[in-house]
Amino acid sequence: MVEMLWFLLLAALLVAGFVWWRRESSLRRERQLADARAEASRWYERLGGQLMNLHGTEPAVRQALADAGERYNAAGSQLEQARSARQYELARETALEGLAYVRAARTALGIDPGPELPPLAAARGAGELTVPREVEVQGRSFRAGPQPGAATPYYYPGGRMQGRPVPAGWYSTPWWKTGLAAGAGVIGGMLIADVLFSPAFADPGYGYDAGYQEGYADGTDQGDAGDAGGGGDYAAGDFGGGDFGGGDFGGGGDF
Repeated sequence: MVEMLWFLLLAALLVAGFVWWRRESSLRRERQLADARAEASRWYERLGGQLMNLHGTEPAVRQALADAGERYNAAGSQLEQARSARQYELARETALEGLAYVRAARTALGIDPGPELPPLAAARGAGELTVPREVEVQGRSFRAGPQPGAATPYYYPGGRMQGRPVPAGWYSTPWWKTGLAAGAGVIGGMLIADVLFSPAFADPGYGYDAGYQEGYADGTDQGDAGDAGGGGDYAAGDFGGGDFGGGDFGGGGDF
């Protein structure tokens, strides 16, 4: 009889412990979800406020604001559909990407770009352009540089194209996009990248070459984890060409 009572008491304690653990786990997940939702919403609202207050007629300004607007719409859609902390993190990244375009528009307007943003996961190891460059690919001229201008009105915040790092900077054509009306897509974005960022055109400072080496090191350090985003050895491939390009949400912009 005593043994039975001890058994029942132990069983009751185990059940109570399991119920407590389930409850704490549920509360922890709810807190994480609420925090992720609040963080994504904060950057989304900031992006919307910035877009309302910026206007310009220069091509570089209009292009940057158009890209920022696309990210704003994409982030809003992602927030509406998000059901997990991971999905809220993706919405946050899209909003931050939009704010990177806002900073580019402010730079093109000649005003203070504002405070620095958290680093974009997609741009990790991609570096940034520090000197202008111009190349010809199959008879067509392509330019890139660290500053906006009439010849380089398209901003890119840095990222990866088919696993290859593409530095942040201003470009003459948005060759990283698909279906370009300008026809650069016919030539092929990777071919343009090969010529633009060949060692012969490497920046003397922290530019593409340094970014490439950093990205390569990131990937090799991760070993087999690099294939998670379809980017070969690049561990950050999830953001460069996977989830943001229509993976979880199906409309996250150019990536």
